[in-house]
Amino acid sequence: MSVIPTPHNQAAEGQIAKTVLMPGDPLRAKYIAETYLEDVICFNQVRNMLGFTGTYKGKKVSVMGGGMGMPSMGIYSYELFNFYDVDNIIRVGSAGGITDDIKLRDIVIGMGASTNSNYAAQYKLPGIYAPIADFGLLRKAVEAAEKLNYKTVVGNILSSDTFYDDNKEANFLWKKMNVLAVEMEAAALYMNAARAGKKALCILTISDHVFTGEALSAADRQTTFNEMMEIALEIA
Repeated sequence: MSVIPTPHNQAAEGQIAKTVLMPGDPLRAKYIAETYLEDVICFNQVRNMLGFTGTYKGKKVSVMGGGMGMPSMGIYSYELFNFYDVDNIIRVGSAGGITDDIKLRDIVIGMGASTNSNYAAQYKLPGIYAPIADFGLLRKAVEAAEKLNYKTVVGNILSSDTFYDDNKEANFLWKKMNVLAVEMEAAALYMNAARAGKKALCILTISDHVFTGEALSAADRQTTFNEMMEIALEIA
């Protein structure tokens, strides 16, 4: 613990809960803290990557932004797992729908996270690694959603290093493999959790659809994905 505070996180020892919800957008972290948590403290403002700790139904919970892309998620989740002794990270983010049966505002739980990233190369594995969620967290999330009467879709997602991809056929190819949706962070989170012996899950709300062109506004993405947030808080 002597490495804290880190260059990216000013939290002191004991200020971060064992379970952290991680939206990409730090303002979504602020929204979750202000909307759902009690007795809130702000533990991080470095680089405006806001982090908060409070209580939800009497249980200590933290929420912190993770930024965009696997390098950013890689840094923040690594430090939380390895320096702040966090046990569980639940990513709550937005995603673009890929398959035809995925619609705007659907909740997708990433059982696995395919990726076009080279993130796993650092582990020098003698093959292709398959990043997956912790099954215990996944099962709890599905059960919590059922109790809340929120529909979820569980399956494979894509964590992409590119938002603007020069390969115009890429999404069609992922669709052929029944990948449900695309986002940019889950694979790195799942790999960091596996390497640290910790637990991770990614819960997503569909904010746009790759093929239909439908999309929600930036404001909607920041403050209206409440069902996803409530599922994550119930299992925190």
